[in-house]
Amino acid sequence: MPFPQLTVYRHVRRNRALVTLAGEIDLESVLLVRTALARCLRDGIRSVDVDLTSVTFCDCAGLNAFLYAAQQTAESGGTLRLHHPPPTLGRILDLTGCGPLLLGPPLGPRAPLVGAVPTPTAQATPHRPVPLGSVVSGDAR
Repeated sequence: MPFPQLTVYRHVRRNRALVTLAGEIDLESVLLVRTALARCLRDGIRSVDVDLTSVTFCDCAGLNAFLYAAQQTAESGGTLRLHHPPPTLGRILDLTGCGPLLLGPPLGPRAPLVGAVPTPTAQATPHRPVPLGSVVSGDAR
């Protein structure tokens, strides 16, 4: 079995973490994502920013992991936000309407210190939610 093509970095300051993922998130590598995000909660971290700048691909297995982690974090009184999703995940977020649940403001050109609040940048592309009725009827574009 080949090794997953995903690298996970975590930087913690107080009760806030910046989790940076690099590579591909799919069925083979999603366990690394789930484990890293669950470890944040176990370590008492309640504010998690996930930087996806270096992620080249993310399928619905990744979306499921992010939704589950966001739900668990919210139930613990915290927040989990995704920043700079790759186009594949951006499209899935648009089609499912999950963007508002997961997307935070883009991290600036240089990743801020974990204690800082992420600031929007000019090159950020807003995600356009697609009405669920369009997805169900197959008219989504």
